[in-house]
Amino acid sequence: MSIVGFSIHDSVISPLECERLVASLAGTVRSRAGARHLMRHPAVKTIAGDPRLLDLAREWVGPDAIPYRATLFDKSVSSNWLVTWHRDTALPLRVRSNDPRWGSWSTKAGIIYAQAPAPELERIVALRLHLDPSTRENGPLRVVPGSHLHGALSEEAVRDLVASGPFTECLSDIGGMVRMRPLIVHASSKAVNEARRRVLHIEYAPSLHTLDGLPLAIA
Repeated sequence: MSIVGFSIHDSVISPLECERLVASLAGTVRSRAGARHLMRHPAVKTIAGDPRLLDLAREWVGPDAIPYRATLFDKSVSSNWLVTWHRDTALPLRVRSNDPRWGSWSTKAGIIYAQAPAPELERIVALRLHLDPSTRENGPLRVVPGSHLHGALSEEAVRDLVASGPFTECLSDIGGMVRMRPLIVHASSKAVNEARRRVLHIEYAPSLHTLDGLPLAIA
């Protein structure tokens, strides 16, 4: 398991498979940045359960790795956005809890979300499948290596961490993969060229129940 909290893998699936996946997602409901809650989409469910992806997820979360959430990010000339430095701390759940360690409860498209405690997030891995090449010019993912090891961080602490350490740009060919921990501090800038950058972000957990027994939602 990488202590830097991320790894980059070239050519995990073929360009033809990427093209077919893109075509299958053409009719999905989109927001400005892409599409949420794709885990029940047949093509997404199939690729999330592909042995090539499962092998990468299992290395970090164990032999029973289960995909539970999928999001399509779609950056283009007509939808060119940036994401400031942050960590992914919300999990989709099937029920609410009164446990004070879980907070900021909300509902998005019928799915319950809550900010999760760090031990829950440390069990999860995300695989980012690049459906287009990710280059320095089209707003790639940036990560601060090792930042997932700092436990809970305030927004001010995140800013201090970014200011004190170097970041890495996660570049990839089409069909390549970035594997990352949700607690790694990450961001992405706006694209400076016209190349489209579509990424299918799939999250895996060792179980569909949290350490507290709360059931994760398929989202």
